[in-house]
Amino acid sequence: MRIVGGAWRSRQITFPPRRDLRPTPDRVRETLFNWLGQDLTAKSCLDLFAGSGALGFEAASRGARRVVMVENDPTVLRAIETNRDVLAAKAVEPNKTDALEFLRTDGSIYDIVFLDPPFRAGYWPRLAALLPPRLAPGALVYYESATPPEPAPGWVIWKQGRAGQVAYQLLKRIDHEP
Repeated sequence: MRIVGGAWRSRQITFPPRRDLRPTPDRVRETLFNWLGQDLTAKSCLDLFAGSGALGFEAASRGARRVVMVENDPTVLRAIETNRDVLAAKAVEPNKTDALEFLRTDGSIYDIVFLDPPFRAGYWPRLAALLPPRLAPGALVYYESATPPEPAPGWVIWKQGRAGQVAYQLLKRIDHEP
């Protein structure tokens, strides 16, 4: 798989075959990073359910200050570490843990969160509840699935699209005034 933009444009990343590993298609990544902007300098990003690492490496390629990649599969995590080393991606921080457990225990704040969980797992309601304490003001959350979930209370769809079997959304928290 190739990185579509930034400093590592056209560089290849590799990952092991896995039944539930579906890298985000090139066209979807191009659209996403057009929405986010091509320069992510000083942004802190979280790639939860990192899988191939495509979204996180795209963010790092565009200058993100920090990209935490959470992946529970040790073989897939080793591939992320290898790709990080080959690209000399100093901003990339691989983390082997369960995604939900990571959100429960991590104390960091993120400007951009990438969520591409296994399609059939129905993660959105749990993620929507756990994410808010991890989000910087104005943070954006990318969510990829087979069918777009309804936004949970306190969330709004900022942008959305579909490419083949992939539905994708860019979500924001809405501030509730008392």
